[in-house]
Amino acid sequence: MYPEKIKNLILTAPVIDGSRDSTVVANLAKHMDVDKMADIVGNVPPEFMYYVFSILKPFEQGLEKYAQFFKNIHNKEYVENFIRVEKWLSDTPPIPGELFREWVKNVYQDNLLIRNQMHVSGRQINLKNISMPVFTQVAVGDHLVSPECSMPIHYAVSSEDKTLRMYATGHVGMIASSFSQKKVLPELGQWIKERSEK
Repeated sequence: MYPEKIKNLILTAPVIDGSRDSTVVANLAKHMDVDKMADIVGNVPPEFMYYVFSILKPFEQGLEKYAQFFKNIHNKEYVENFIRVEKWLSDTPPIPGELFREWVKNVYQDNLLIRNQMHVSGRQINLKNISMPVFTQVAVGDHLVSPECSMPIHYAVSSEDKTLRMYATGHVGMIASSFSQKKVLPELGQWIKERSEK
């Protein structure tokens, strides 16, 4: 919308082409009556989002992760990583109902973003107007946003300086894990540093 105000654009598992997202989250979003939900609950509570994400892998999220935690209770690095991920998972603010409604309809149900037909505050979003350096990071094992849904941004923007990084981890692993600390963040930091010095 205002590309002249952005020096570098960093995208983490972005939902770009909703038609290519094969996750349970996308399937739920495509078939939910988002108007009814937004009208009834107003702001979408974080507990709802946590519940949706936890039922995607119920055994892993409900039992296995705690069994692994107690099995590794004396492993300081494991415990620190566990706490880091749990803190990130539980640190979700409520999502404004109107934002949730527009996002679900525009991106998942009508797939307007990739087709350059989405409007925000009355302004049309055209991905070709993105000409600044772009860094897109995608998790190969992402069960929340299919990599195939995120990757089209790499080809939709007009930026000459664009990077697409595929990480052998999941959604949370790319954002809040020890893998993120050791691999993802250093690469991202180097990318930012190189472009900030220009």
